[in-house]
Amino acid sequence: MTSTRSWSCTRSTACTARCFREPHRGRDELGDYLRWSFADERVDDVRFSEPVIGRNGLAVAEFRVLSEVNEEPQTLAGCVFVRFDASGLAVETRDYWHTVPDHTEPARPMFLL
Repeated sequence: MTSTRSWSCTRSTACTARCFREPHRGRDELGDYLRWSFADERVDDVRFSEPVIGRNGLAVAEFRVLSEVNEEPQTLAGCVFVRFDASGLAVETRDYWHTVPDHTEPARPMFLL
């Protein structure tokens, strides 16, 4: 059986807000989003896996960020999917992440990729 949705969620506000936001298009919208996203955040450490490069300008990498949001430590871990055009500019990205309180080091190897 083929499903058109690989994941479903309840009608919670958190799911709607995080999973189904309108995309940010163009440099101005992306810049506004990034300034808003990081306004209350101080980044202490960022680590990326080596990217896995696919066909047609596609790449994926895992990441881990130790930061402080409103002076409270947090760890954010996730992955980023990027499609590049022929000149090397990112033309589409998708990030997926999870946060936990405190600065947390992984119990296993940091990256699977």
